[in-house]
Amino acid sequence: MATTIKDIAKALGISHSTVSRVLTGSKSVNEKTKEAVLNAVKELNYIPNMNARSLKIDKAYNIGVFFSTISNGTSPFVFQTVINNVYKNIDKKYNVIVKGIDMYEKNTINPKNYDGILVVSQKIDDDDFIREILEKEIPIVVINRKVNHDVINVYTDESVGVYKGVEELIKNGHKDIAIIEGAINFDSTKMRREGYLKAFNNYNIKLDKNLVLNGNFTVKSGYEKANELIEMNEKFSAIFAFNDEMATGAIKAITEHGLRVPEDISILGFDGNEIGRFITPSITTIKRPIGEIARIATDLLLRLLNNEQDITTKKIYIESELELGNSIKDLN
Repeated sequence: MATTIKDIAKALGISHSTVSRVLTGSKSVNEKTKEAVLNAVKELNYIPNMNARSLKIDKAYNIGVFFSTISNGTSPFVFQTVINNVYKNIDKKYNVIVKGIDMYEKNTINPKNYDGILVVSQKIDDDDFIREILEKEIPIVVINRKVNHDVINVYTDESVGVYKGVEELIKNGHKDIAIIEGAINFDSTKMRREGYLKAFNNYNIKLDKNLVLNGNFTVKSGYEKANELIEMNEKFSAIFAFNDEMATGAIKAITEHGLRVPEDISILGFDGNEIGRFITPSITTIKRPIGEIARIATDLLLRLLNNEQDITTKKIYIESELELGNSIKDLN
């Protein structure tokens, strides 16, 4: 009787899906296991069943990565970090197709074109797109935003991270805090707002609505909104920008007005963008582990494509953390 994948799995004491991943070139198996499987293939004289394989050749070998939007609101840091981690962890046999949900037309997703789809969701409007993928039974993993659909979902609660960051400002004596929010229709903007409002409320700090402006997550908008704040002549000692790109723009505006960071105005950012560590002063930021989220999501999508049945948790929460720089002055 010919040796099967299950025979190899039984001999090594591992799942047959792990053996399958090795034989299909998956990167999600460690080197030690991979070596053991390949040795067992030789020793047990395993020969692939071509008849069984022919049942599975109707594949596009395309993985779709869909962002809510690419040109209007997704920061270059988030875009690059997600794509880099997808490419690092995807099987080489797959092509990666990157698109914006805002550019797709309803009922145009063809299951023959995609073996699986990773959705980087930033707003509730994406739900129609997610439903269409589910209806067409394309394997899907949603990241960045928590969704209610019955899908694998890898996300972080940005309000919790923001609370920690704003609390750091408050504990350093800052009570007059200006805010540069992000794109109005993004869930990330709503969650980050929830975080700073909760911190203000718990520490009995009154929100000055004049000090809350909307940017669009770009460096330019951070620069422009910081200029507006300074020119208002309102009293504030710190700016919380909803991402590090806008925080960087704000630092430029502050400097051009002859002011200093953090001596005159402190800065808090969000995302953990590498740029924040290499400017002066380095930015204190809430680090959202978007790279780790994308890596985990890619691995889970591959497991779906390999028909693995051992995915028991569909909602996977990754916590943000505060990364201290030199952009906050202690006023105490």
